[in-house]
Amino acid sequence: MTTKETTRKARKYTAPKVSGVDLFCGVGGLTHGLKKSGIIVRAGVDLDKSCKYAYEVNNKAKFIGADISKVTGEQIKEYWKDDEIKVLVGCAPCQPFSTHANKVKGKEQGNKWNLLNEFIRLVSETTPDIISMENVTNLSNKQVFKDFVSQLEELAYNVNYKNIYCPDYGIPQKRRRLVLLASRLGNIEVIPPTHTKDKYRTVRDAIAHLEPVISGEKSQTDKLHFTTKLTEINLKRIKSSVPNGTWEDWDENLRLDCHKKESGKTYKAVYGRMSWDEPAPTITTQFYNYGTGRFGHPEQDRALTIREASILQSFPANYKFVEKNNEVFLTRIGTHIGNAVPVNLGFAIGKSILKHLKEIKNG
Repeated sequence: MTTKETTRKARKYTAPKVSGVDLFCGVGGLTHGLKKSGIIVRAGVDLDKSCKYAYEVNNKAKFIGADISKVTGEQIKEYWKDDEIKVLVGCAPCQPFSTHANKVKGKEQGNKWNLLNEFIRLVSETTPDIISMENVTNLSNKQVFKDFVSQLEELAYNVNYKNIYCPDYGIPQKRRRLVLLASRLGNIEVIPPTHTKDKYRTVRDAIAHLEPVISGEKSQTDKLHFTTKLTEINLKRIKSSVPNGTWEDWDENLRLDCHKKESGKTYKAVYGRMSWDEPAPTITTQFYNYGTGRFGHPEQDRALTIREASILQSFPANYKFVEKNNEVFLTRIGTHIGNAVPVNLGFAIGKSILKHLKEIKNG
């Protein structure tokens, strides 16, 4: 072996073992993305115990069904090993931070405002090497978030956060999210976008291969590929809708009373169809309801199915949300999917952490 080859071999980077615990884990979107990137995730914490099956079966990780305020740092530390880089991640439920919620409440109040305080409590009790927190973009304007950042800095973390446009990271959905990364090891940033606008993944890329299903019918091969039956009037409305169009495309007799009011003119996406050749709109917990957003299929006369919505959230097509012989509760799974961190965003966060560690190692 030559001297050059020996030097090259000596300089070869060996990635450290990295393990994470996922707070507010839900059915595992963030966990699945981190694992896909190469990070070990041994446990997730969530108050909603109906997430347990999907979280554990898809991620081979422990689901801790508990109120975050009752979880201790010692419990979290049980899932880390001494020779590993320790990562704590989470996406606190975003409803209290949303623009809509603030219009309704008028101020920061309610128990959910305390979730970030519980997050920082666990950080102080466990002192992980790296932290990531994902949430709605509006959170960055709130005092509770500014306090969260200040407390991280007081604990000697280098903090970096930015608003992310999901299509930039291979997610076929026009979702915008706030991503915070913090490290005790040095400066850390989200990796640059992986997709340019001309390469964004579209609705067509994501779900065009799925078998057609009629409103109110179910796939013979996938129990999650079904839709609720549209009423006669809504069936007429969707047949009159065009991709990216509005209710203004309908005949007058199909319009709702609210559409005729001045305030109704600001809600043009409701009862809309998606476009095949663009990313989908933001998937909410009500994606299966044609009247709650632009959730009409691009060409089939129906709303999205559970399977389609999960794929648009970048879950794998075979992700399991319910046990084989169990009943499918549409509203429950809709909540699980709509509230999930897109898997590919979790993947980008994981890759950002691993890139950071490599940069630290190389000096």
